[in-house]
Amino acid sequence: MTNQLQKVHHVAIAILYRDNKFLMQLRDNIPTIPYPGYWAFFGGHIEAGETPEVAVRREIIEEISYTLPEKIFEFGRYDSETAVRHVFHAPLEVEFDKLVLGEGWDMGLVTAEEIRSGKRYSQAAGEERPLGDVHQKILLDFMNRS
Repeated sequence: MTNQLQKVHHVAIAILYRDNKFLMQLRDNIPTIPYPGYWAFFGGHIEAGETPEVAVRREIIEEISYTLPEKIFEFGRYDSETAVRHVFHAPLEVEFDKLVLGEGWDMGLVTAEEIRSGKRYSQAAGEERPLGDVHQKILLDFMNRS
């Protein structure tokens, strides 16, 4: 009998906001990745020896060529059966068009209305795509605490 225990991944993700909107990534539509074709946060796996803050800073540079501000803030930790999400937040201090998408299908500044509806149109996909359920929950929590 084989043990089917699933490995829990630790990830660091960022809520980046500008002009009352939130930066999100439309994940690649690859069935083997978590949340394929869903809107989600930028960020990723915490590597061995990294703190969550170091990981989120590295991931944001890799994914959108953006250096987070010196001061970023912890928002919380969201645990599931497959992931422990360390969530940070900070203002996006550059214009949207200065970001370079290095990972994902699309990116955009998502409105509170789109967050509540759970979907957003993607120019790259040519259709509305859903927000990841955990990502929507985190943003709703964030908007309710702000």
